[in-house]
Amino acid sequence: MHKQAQGLKRGLTARHIRFMALGSAIGTGLFYGSAAAIQMAGPAVLLAYLIGGAAVFMVMRALGEMAVRDPVSGSFGHYASTYLGPMSGFILGWTYAFEMIIVCLADITAFGIYMGFWFPDVARWIWVLGIVLLIGGLNLCSVKVFGEMEFWLSLLKVAAIVAMILAGFGIMLFGIGSAGSADAAATGISNLWSFGGFMPNGVGGLIASFAVVMFAFGGIEIIGITAGEAKDPERVIPKAINAVPLRILLFYVLTLFVLMAIYPWTQIGSQGSPFVQIFDSLGISSAATLLNIVVITAAVSAINSDIFGAGRMMYGLAQQGHAPKGFAQISRHGVPWMTVLVMGVTLLAGVVLNYLIPEDIFLIIASIATFATVWVWLMILVTQIAMRRSMTAEEVAQLKFPVPFWPYAPIAATVFMVFIFGVLGYFPDTRAALIVGAVWIVLLIVAYRLWVKPLAGHAVKAQPELS
Repeated sequence: MHKQAQGLKRGLTARHIRFMALGSAIGTGLFYGSAAAIQMAGPAVLLAYLIGGAAVFMVMRALGEMAVRDPVSGSFGHYASTYLGPMSGFILGWTYAFEMIIVCLADITAFGIYMGFWFPDVARWIWVLGIVLLIGGLNLCSVKVFGEMEFWLSLLKVAAIVAMILAGFGIMLFGIGSAGSADAAATGISNLWSFGGFMPNGVGGLIASFAVVMFAFGGIEIIGITAGEAKDPERVIPKAINAVPLRILLFYVLTLFVLMAIYPWTQIGSQGSPFVQIFDSLGISSAATLLNIVVITAAVSAINSDIFGAGRMMYGLAQQGHAPKGFAQISRHGVPWMTVLVMGVTLLAGVVLNYLIPEDIFLIIASIATFATVWVWLMILVTQIAMRRSMTAEEVAQLKFPVPFWPYAPIAATVFMVFIFGVLGYFPDTRAALIVGAVWIVLLIVAYRLWVKPLAGHAVKAQPELS
């Protein structure tokens, strides 16, 4: 174990971790996907975000309980192996890596689309290739350099969202920018129920929006991954888990609230990006350019965090014998360089996809990512329940960051995650994601039984020698 202690360096502060989680979660889901969610649910999308946010908070508390008790780099993959068995750890770890790859594909595609706004003559795949090489290189730097860059990227993104919220409230309260326009009279909270009511598409529309809404929270679980490289994880991790889900929820709900108060929800997304509409109302002529900078920053920040998360998970899997041994190799900067390289090469598939696939593929990619994300969350909840059941009353009393409302809240969150799978399967647009997800899980089970399990016996025998 001496080698591992020398390997990954604890260079991440509370500030780094908070903004990494914000960076990973607030990506194209908000800027690119929110219009689709609004069209499905109408103003009731706010309710979908609140319900989804509450469930995600419980997932994070379950993860926090385990991460503070045992802060390791493999995080929830390691915990699942310990409390549910090696195969569960293998499936969870690789599904998380799969989730990060799919989300990255969505983000690099969005990056290519938005760069095309400035440079329409340059082929999209060139931008995609450039961003993969740049971020791959940055992830090979020390974790402190990476954390610092992610902090500034996410800060810019958060500042833009806060500016949009304030601008929206300015338009609502003072009629800034909308004075004298035909829409001036229509601006106000009444927009939330004036166009077919608060829930114009009924409960069905609300339920349908969950496929996009849950995608918007994906990536937040990176907080657990950072535990192995966090300075003082017992203090830092609880702080991040209590603060980040609430902030993300606040950003999403407030942003969409001001949007739908300014414009009838039926118009949102019909005239390009909903966020451009806000800046246009303020009379900012360069609104589209301004938003472009924000969205590109959001995409780069999310790609950066996701490569980190997937890389560290594969490093943890390699340590458990669930991935090639080479994935556990550490550079002199304390970075598992092999996993960064693998992620970079995999993302080059995004270059090929940008040759072959049209822009409307976003919903399919988002749905597949939703399946992977929700599967990861479900397994985190089940792992935490299994951990609690294996503990004595004395051990439970010693927990430094216990889950609130045990056992009811984790069970309710678990039931909700199963319900989301039902949603993905019920609606034709997202059914393909459930099929892809089910095939992926079956392939992992086969891979485990064929390749990993035969080696598991040797690994168990070798374990005492390492400690």
